[in-house]
Amino acid sequence: MLYLVPTPIGNLKDITFRAVEILKEVEVVLCEDTRVSGKLLKHFGIETRTFSFHAHNEHSQLEKWINVLKEGQNIAQISDAGTPGLSDPGFLLVRACYENDIKVSCLPGPNAAIPALVMSGFPCDRFYFEGFLPQKKGRQTRLKYLAKMDCTIVLYESPHRIVKCLNQIKEHLGDHKQVAVCRELTKLHEEVLRGPIQNVIDELASRNSIKGEIVLVIN
Repeated sequence: MLYLVPTPIGNLKDITFRAVEILKEVEVVLCEDTRVSGKLLKHFGIETRTFSFHAHNEHSQLEKWINVLKEGQNIAQISDAGTPGLSDPGFLLVRACYENDIKVSCLPGPNAAIPALVMSGFPCDRFYFEGFLPQKKGRQTRLKYLAKMDCTIVLYESPHRIVKCLNQIKEHLGDHKQVAVCRELTKLHEEVLRGPIQNVIDELASRNSIKGEIVLVIN
């Protein structure tokens, strides 16, 4: 069995009892970054063997771990934070498991997109999850595509690009847009900046620095 195990996006208390149980019981834990995951596993007394499995090696390592699963061992896959496969490694291994008749189970648990969407106060009965926009090639095309959406949009963005991203959103989607910039979710300095897009741009541009993981919600 392959288990996809969500891990906390900030507050370690957000891990589930079942997640800890699975991580202790499986033979192998595949990590996006073993150094990051090592701190989490140590905190919960999890001594299972860990191996790196990330965007730069997942193609070359895929067959190896499929063979391990075929041999009857159980594997858990985790990312640095949140649910594997959502803007993180996970898809290739899941697809390969189905191609090889290997069972897959995904535990419910932490992710950044849904809490930000709900906290934004914007309609969330229908929404579109874009994840990370392309940094260069294809970015303008995606922005033009998003401009046609008639539902709430959720994006991930880095702190050093958020002001530039907001200016591009304003250019392509309109200066009438309401946005919510959700920063450091579940952490000590959790913050939601919400309002007309220009107001949010002005506030962020006035700061000396912007830190933390960011989810951008567009009404």
